Amino acid sequence: MELYFAENFFSTGKRPIMNSDGSHAGTLDMKSLFSSSIDIYNLDDRKVCGGSFRFLSFSSKWEVTDGMGTTLGVLRPKFKLFSKKFEYDAGPRGLYEITSPMFSKHYLVLDSHEELAAEFEQTNGWLQSGAFRLRNESSQLGNFELVAVIMGIHETQRRNNQTVASTSSSTYTPNM
Repeated sequence: MELYFAENFFSTGKRPIMNSDGSHAGTLDMKSLFSSSIDIYNLDDRKVCGGSFRFLSFSSKWEVTDGMGTTLGVLRPKFKLFSKKFEYDAGPRGLYEITSPMFSKHYLVLDSHEELAAEFEQTNGWLQSGAFRLRNESSQLGNFELVAVIMGIHETQRRNNQTVASTSSSTYTPNM
């Protein structure tokens, strides 16, 4: 199944999640401008998934929960030279590796047998808010769970970019 979704430009508010035929599948709620946590609602407007960084903003681990707040899995970045790599631990449902070449916007989600579980790509252009296409092949990971994982990757990368930008701007000393 394919899903399409996007964040708002200021990373706050609600946005539709669409099927490949353009019909409404659910809603992505980026709850606050000052928080990176999200909620996902189904067609009945019932919360089915959520995601947030663990322990406020001090952790790089993104926790994905079900509608009742029970942990479904934990996403964490992994260091890999010349590529982007994440690991999603879905507990008894498996450990998934998420990778993308360094400058690519296309990601593969592989299960522990290195078989394709899902793939997604960022479809937006430069200076646009994040827009994504998800294709789920997994019987273990739900579509909305994967939307929460993708938003976790997006928020982790945004956080890393902000850290790099603030570090480089604070170390700049002009020649006089």
